[in-house]
Amino acid sequence: SSVVIFGGGGHTKSLIDVILGSMDLEPLCVVDDHAAPGAEVLGVPVIGGRAALAVLAEHGMRLGVNAVGGLGRIDARIAVTEVLLAAGLELPALVDRSAAVAPSARLGAGVQVFANAAVWSDAEVGDGAIVNTGAVVSHDCRIGAHAHITPGALLAGHVEVGEAALVGMGVTTRPGLRIG
Repeated sequence: SSVVIFGGGGHTKSLIDVILGSMDLEPLCVVDDHAAPGAEVLGVPVIGGRAALAVLAEHGMRLGVNAVGGLGRIDARIAVTEVLLAAGLELPALVDRSAAVAPSARLGAGVQVFANAAVWSDAEVGDGAIVNTGAVVSHDCRIGAHAHITPGALLAGHVEVGEAALVGMGVTTRPGLRIG
């Protein structure tokens, strides 16, 4: 299946690699409000801004990917999710082939799990959350919608991360901690 990717920055490049290397998906195009049509991101054509989503949906596009990373501007990432959903697109969970996701873990719509990350037993990752490169979400963790577990963060068991919270790079938690 083809997917449209919203966003044209560094997070987009990482997601294109996840999609090409791991998924039964193929990136059709990039939609970006700030890039010129005709540009490319890792060989994937940029076709214009958000107005293009309606045309894509009319032509049968059903899957969208939020490629706005949201570091320092989580409101922008949440707004892009709302735009994609309003266009009638579904947001698949994306998991890099080198990531480990336990069979008992639950990933919400639009979750992104990057290279060498782990989401383990009975963990729950909410809609639109990011488990970035090398991050570990241990057993029984609860990650809120749109939260970002940044590269190298290590969450011990039973950690709760609130909606839209950011866990910084390299952070290591104790068991049972509650974050924002």
